[in-house]
Amino acid sequence: MTALPLLTRVLRDPPSMAALDAPGWELLLRQAGAADMGATLSLLAEEHGLLAALPARVQRRLAWSRTAWERHTQAVRFEVQQVQRALHTTGLPLILLKGTAYVAAGLPAAAGRLFSDIDLLVPKTALGEVESVFMLHGWASSHHDAYDQRYYREWMHELPPMQHMRRGTAVDVHHAILPETAAVRPDPALLRAAARAVPGLEGVQVLAPCDMVLHSATHLFYEGEFKHGLRDLFDLHRLICHFAATEPGFWQALPARARQLELGRPLFYALRYCAQLLGTPVPAATLQEARAGQPPHPLLALMDGLFRTVLRPPLPGSAGALGPVCEGLLYIRGNWLRMPPLMLSRHLFQKAFLSPRNVKSS
Repeated sequence: MTALPLLTRVLRDPPSMAALDAPGWELLLRQAGAADMGATLSLLAEEHGLLAALPARVQRRLAWSRTAWERHTQAVRFEVQQVQRALHTTGLPLILLKGTAYVAAGLPAAAGRLFSDIDLLVPKTALGEVESVFMLHGWASSHHDAYDQRYYREWMHELPPMQHMRRGTAVDVHHAILPETAAVRPDPALLRAAARAVPGLEGVQVLAPCDMVLHSATHLFYEGEFKHGLRDLFDLHRLICHFAATEPGFWQALPARARQLELGRPLFYALRYCAQLLGTPVPAATLQEARAGQPPHPLLALMDGLFRTVLRPPLPGSAGALGPVCEGLLYIRGNWLRMPPLMLSRHLFQKAFLSPRNVKSS
């Protein structure tokens, strides 16, 4: 395995940042900034009792990142209240996903976490009602292209993203965690049925622990977008470590739930790269059970090369000359997993040639 980037080494072993010299800190801060993990770095330093001993210049830069994250978290909590108020009239629970769920549930994965939208899960049969309610409360679709509207409404697992006309905040309304056109379609009814209430937030729920891990793994290893790949992998690391410590039987339940939801492959990748890159302590028995989702060895060798290249801080040149090539291949793979071949070829042609033309002419 090639040497890990500095930020990955620090995430794996936070006390190691105490030994950094001035050039090392400059590199680490650049990598953390590019990965949207500056506040995470600050909180890790504080958690391990290192913050007060860091150089004053480093403390100032980390403090800026932390202040931005604290304001972001306040804004997220306010926006959740607005979404909750809008959804209240439908009688549906507000099931939060991804970063918003981490914040609402007070999970360690929320520490330092920045994200751009509020993700929620509703039954497919309620999409029309939910969209109408959000429109009445000031949100509107941010995708006006006719192809994009059809793409989301007929084939994908969510409505076109909606943006609030005054606040500019975005809401993604999901009815599943993978598209209608994907070969693997975890039953969203199982996810909704197992969702847990958030103490202190009436009507607000988050996915059950195993489902939260599996959704995070699916998002990372199926989407084909890796701008925040390292951050998302660290989310998985923190979720796994937290639930392993707080949920009895977690390690036995996780592979079983993956089989039930047909998500053995993303779980295999999640455990493999969390353990290899971040040192996540996964029991050998669980790793062995997760190998049921392992691809054939030639394909695994290829995926190792691709994933280890893109799960790096997103700085120019950090992934080497092959970085853009790996990202392009994984982007195509992500779409391939979500669409049958004919639909994929049409979609890529539309996005490469027709959609840019429509934007220029508008």
